[in-house]
Formats: sequence, structure tokens, C-alpha cells
Amino acid sequence: MLRRVAIFVAFALLAIGFAGTAGARPRHQSNPTPFAHEPCSVLDDRPCTPSYCSVFNRGPCLPEMDYPYGENLQLTVLTVPPQDQADRYRKPDHDLNTIGDLFAALRACWSPPPADSAREGMQMSVRFSFKRSGEMIGAPRMTFATSGVPADTRSTYLNAINASLDACLPLKFTGGLGGALAGRPIMIRYVDNRELAKPAGNP
Repeated sequence: MLRRVAIFVAFALLAIGFAGTAGARPRHQSNPTPFAHEPCSVLDDRPCTPSYCSVFNRGPCLPEMDYPYGENLQLTVLTVPPQDQADRYRKPDHDLNTIGDLFAALRACWSPPPADSAREGMQMSVRFSFKRSGEMIGAPRMTFATSGVPADTRSTYLNAINASLDACLPLKFTGGLGGALAGRPIMIRYVDNRELAKPAGNP
């Protein structure tokens, strides 16, 4: 009887010891970090995806993922660019091979409406897509215009945007850039930041 009691007490103490050890471990919590950026170890029960670590690496493995282009490519075009950004408004003298080349070409295309029909501070955004060949898929669709402006002012700027893009198309893409851009939405926000003379009679 005493032997059974001793065995029972021994098992109870052993169970308490294991419970204490488990309680000392940090509890697993949900990790909002994307799996591709979550540290992993060679001691984990699963490999580090999408990359694998070596036992000879120091520290945890931090794999990186080459993200694709986003759903929208967004660009702002100023009518009067800052002096330190002049290079970004110069069309490349070669086939467009990068997003930077594309943005520079689109900035260089912009020809604003004449000052007498323009509005200081006017903003308008359009959305469109390119074909692999550098031609546009359909006409640009206006998605935003400065509130409170007359309809004829909106038409003036939309016509200027269409005329500017038409004068530059088709753009010459390299095969790689053309394949990456084909069908992807591009959003351009045009900002008329010229200092325009106020009409006579206005304060």
C-alpha cells in the first residue's frame, strides 16, 4: 500500500513539474506578420517558406518575396515641376524599360490647357490601361475632379489630358515592361499648380 502511495506521489510531483515548465513557455499567439517575413529556425517543425535556411546561418532565416506590381500604378503630374525634379519630367531617349521610364514619359506628355481657359489649383485624375504594344485600352476615364468647378472647366482639362496622351501614343515598351503592364490600371493625377492671372473685376 505504501509503495503504491509513493508511486502515486512521485507521478503527481512529476506532472506538476511538467506543468510548471509548460507554463513558463510563452504561449503561441497569432502573428500578423506575413509568412514570407516571419523569422524561422532550423529547429522549427516546418520549413521556412518560400525560402529555406541553413544550419550554418547565424540567426533566424528572414526570407524575402519579390512582390509583383500592385493593382494600381499611381502617378502625380505637376504642370510646373520643382527644379530639382526636372529629370523626372524628361522623356527617356530609349525604349521604356522600367516604371520610372514610364512615369517620366507620361509626365513629359502633359500639355495643360491655355492659361485663359485654365483654373489655378485644378486637379483631375484619370484611369486607363495599356496594351502590350504601348497603345491604350479605351479612353481614359475621369475618376476625380476638383469640386465646385464648372462643367466646361472639367471638359477643358479632360480634353487636354486626352490630347496630351494621344500625342505620345503608342509608347515604346521593352518586351518585359510591356508584358508586366498589359491590362494593369494606371491612375494619373494632374495638378495645375501654375500661378494664373485672375480675371478682370475679381478682387
